[in-house]
Amino acid sequence: MAVHEYKTKGTCASRIVVDVDNGIVNEVRFIGGCMGNTQGVAKLAQGMAVEQVIDRLSGIQCGAKGTSCPDQLAQALKSIAQA
Repeated sequence: MAVHEYKTKGTCASRIVVDVDNGIVNEVRFIGGCMGNTQGVAKLAQGMAVEQVIDRLSGIQCGAKGTSCPDQLAQALKSIAQA
């Protein structure tokens, strides 16, 4: 089990804490952001393969920000996978 913390860019959430074990997302916790949305995304990602979450969430935008909390979760998981 490995817990990682990712500092987000361009979103209301300031950080994402992700617990990944053997390529599976065990838990996601957003710090800040729209609580209902971030909790929903976190629960949906739980138990999924890292690559599947990346594929589904990469590129999702929130308004004109060019990113979103789901996209930032994908970016966090990409950084974990590359480490």
